[in-house]
Amino acid sequence: MRQHLGLTALVVRDYDEALAYYVGKLGFELREDTQLDGDKRWVVVAPPGSVESAILLAKAANARQEEAIGNQSGGRVLLFLVTDDFARDHTNFLKQGVKFVTLPRREAYGTVAVFEDLYGNRWDLIGRR
Repeated sequence: MRQHLGLTALVVRDYDEALAYYVGKLGFELREDTQLDGDKRWVVVAPPGSVESAILLAKAANARQEEAIGNQSGGRVLLFLVTDDFARDHTNFLKQGVKFVTLPRREAYGTVAVFEDLYGNRWDLIGRR
């Protein structure tokens, strides 16, 4: 048997502002942007080179979902972005204005720094050993 995680839903305030951040600042690829009914869209982005996993940008549809924007993990790191070149991506993200909340540090698994996306969700940028 073979399984994998395909999409992870990330609740956002607005599709276009989320796309400006994930595609414009982080350099993710826009994989799909399909209009559904009303103002609902199916918007999928993924890091460059990602084969199986991607993020579904899901616009909050009610007050409860709006409350979750930026805090889907209760303040913990929510997503882990693994890179083949930590220094390159860390430098590029800083140039794009990405907000890092920790300095890079070495761990047993590699180099890591925590950043926040435009909504405050925490991410690990990880360069594996």
